[in-house]
Amino acid sequence: MNLIEDLILGLVQGLTEFIPVSSSGHEVLIQNLFAGGSDHLLLEFINLGTLLALLVFFRKKIWRILVDIFKTKDYRLARNLVITSIPAGLIGYLLSDFIAKNSFFGSSITVIVALAIVGVVMIVLEKLPKASPVKTGDDLSWRRALVIGLAQTFALIPGVSRSGSTIIASRLSGLSSKEAAEYSFLASIPIMLGVSAKLFLSSSDRAYFSQNLSSMLLTNLVAFLASMLAIGFLLKYLSKHDLKVFGWYRLLVAAVALAIVLL
Repeated sequence: MNLIEDLILGLVQGLTEFIPVSSSGHEVLIQNLFAGGSDHLLLEFINLGTLLALLVFFRKKIWRILVDIFKTKDYRLARNLVITSIPAGLIGYLLSDFIAKNSFFGSSITVIVALAIVGVVMIVLEKLPKASPVKTGDDLSWRRALVIGLAQTFALIPGVSRSGSTIIASRLSGLSSKEAAEYSFLASIPIMLGVSAKLFLSSSDRAYFSQNLSSMLLTNLVAFLASMLAIGFLLKYLSKHDLKVFGWYRLLVAAVALAIVLL
């Protein structure tokens, strides 16, 4: 990649990882536009910057969770986050090689279809029946936490969006839009930690990182800064609004991308 591509990929990753419009979908479309193909390993390494942003932004919340576990013996939120993380983490681990090598997961058509389908769901979400309201992620039953985790597995398909799938499922499970977003972000931390650990445990992946070190550092720095802005924006926005605007955005991107593919 060149400098411009590094900056664009980092910016897009940071802005779209947490805003529910699918970072992987945007990255696949951009890579296909620039290079005529998608580099799945690069997309995984760019997550380092967004993971760091999560840890920094929610450092007080993470500390509260740890205090709840070891001091007050309140395991509810930690239990729910673990339950939510297991399905996508397990399936992602078992199918990681298949996903990396299968052209379906790097196809622009896959992204376009996923963007459109989830976009429609976001537009009609507030009209769908929901479970009885709960105030925070602590109050979710383990069954609801599992449903959110199962929904998160669909985010393995580029274009679906990890934050999008979990926020939708969290809303249907009774959380408000803002609480759904916060729970979604916290639930992504264990998975992102696992993916990052797996990358550095592989000698071939470490070699890839070393060979592209300057590019990786720049892209992740941009992704970190953009992620900090995106997280703050989304939490503030969803405190007063729903997901509809992101649904319309997804449909617009899908339409534009389809037009480019067909031309």
